[in-house]
Order: sequence, then C-alpha cells, then structure tokens
Amino acid sequence: MQSSAKPVPRAFVEVETWVFDLDNTLYPHDLNLWQQIDERIRAFVSDYLKVTKDEAFRVQKDYYKRYGTTMRGLMAEHGMKPDDFLESVHQIDHSPLLPNPQLGDAIEKLPGRKLILTNGTRKHAEAVMKRLEIDHHFEDVFDIAAADLDPKPMPQVYDRFLKKHGVDPRKAAMFEDLARNLSVPHALGMTTVLVVPPATREVFREGWEMEGREAAHVDHVTDDLVEFLRANCCP
Repeated sequence: MQSSAKPVPRAFVEVETWVFDLDNTLYPHDLNLWQQIDERIRAFVSDYLKVTKDEAFRVQKDYYKRYGTTMRGLMAEHGMKPDDFLESVHQIDHSPLLPNPQLGDAIEKLPGRKLILTNGTRKHAEAVMKRLEIDHHFEDVFDIAAADLDPKPMPQVYDRFLKKHGVDPRKAAMFEDLARNLSVPHALGMTTVLVVPPATREVFREGWEMEGREAAHVDHVTDDLVEFLRANCCP
C-alpha cells in the first residue's frame, strides 16, 4: 500500500543557483505594489476592448488564470501587440519600496549565482531591485521579453531560462509567490519555495492564487523570506 504522505522536501545543500520571482516575492505582498499594476492592466483592457471596468476586470482575471498573464490572453484572443501593454502597465509608483539591507545581506550570503525570473519587464525589475538596494546581488534578469513573451508557468519559459543561463535545475532553487509557477521547476529537479503573505496582513489576491501550499511540488513554504534564507540557505 502506497503512502499518501508528502515526500521529504528537497534541501539546499547542492544548490548553486538561486532563482527568484520578483513581484510579491522579493518585497512584501502588503505593499500592494502589484495592485497598482493590476489596476493599470484593468484600465488598459477596458480601453483596448472598449468595455466597462467591471467587464475588463472579468476578462483580466479570466485571461490571467487561463493564459498565465492577461497580456498573453489579449494576444491570443484579440491579436494585441504587446509593446504598448508592457509600457503602460508598469508605469507605477515604486516609492512604497524602501531599502531592505536585511534582504540584501541574506541574498549576498547565498553561495553561488542569483538570478531573477519574472513575467514582468526588465525595466520594472531593475526599478524594484534598485529601490530595495539589492540589484548588485543579481547576475541578470530573465523577463517576459527574454521568454519570447511566454509567461510562467509555461514549460518553455523555464527551458529557455535554464538554457540561456546554463543552469543545472538539480542544483538550483526557485522562490515564487504562486504555487502553480513551481510545478515545472520542481519536475525539472529544482528545490522549490513558496513565499506567502503573513497571516496577519491583508492582501489583494484571487482565491486560486493563495492555493497550493500543500502541493507535492512545493518543498518549502515561508511568510518571511529573510528569516527563511538565514535559517535554511546561508552558510
């Protein structure tokens, strides 16, 4: 009789490449920086499709869930060109982000390479990292353009990322705020970490976005990235 218990989570002993998602992973969910992007996406959808904000919200969330990003849904179903979308939705106020020396110290102590893998743009990622003052710790950003506009969790995104940067997935760890984006990395051999909001904080997330904490492809769950890195990953 097979056991239904979750397998022993993978450890970090062999990890030599540390891969981080950006939004809601490297900064707290409760800053709601993503909410600004979310609202700009809704406004773009409303204007592009000539629909009400309520209908735009429905379309936005439907495409996000089915295609990985709203942008990909607009491209697939309406033939939208992505350049204007990407430029528009990332024009946000980054000032809520403050320098995070504790995070920088924890990332600096990780043995090996550090990379960003995001569905956003390089420009947005660089703005976030500079505000947090952690940009000098990262070797590169693999953004939506580098992924040929395919978003996580599409398998080809991870394949392109691993090939471009010469990463051995069996010696890599992936940190993400969406459990579904960890399924492919785990299947490839990566150690996976789901970063979730503290239970005491109010965040603006869809119900399905909060699911997956008990999934077999999630090795570890944390609501405090700095303390998790200090306790589990730093020498």
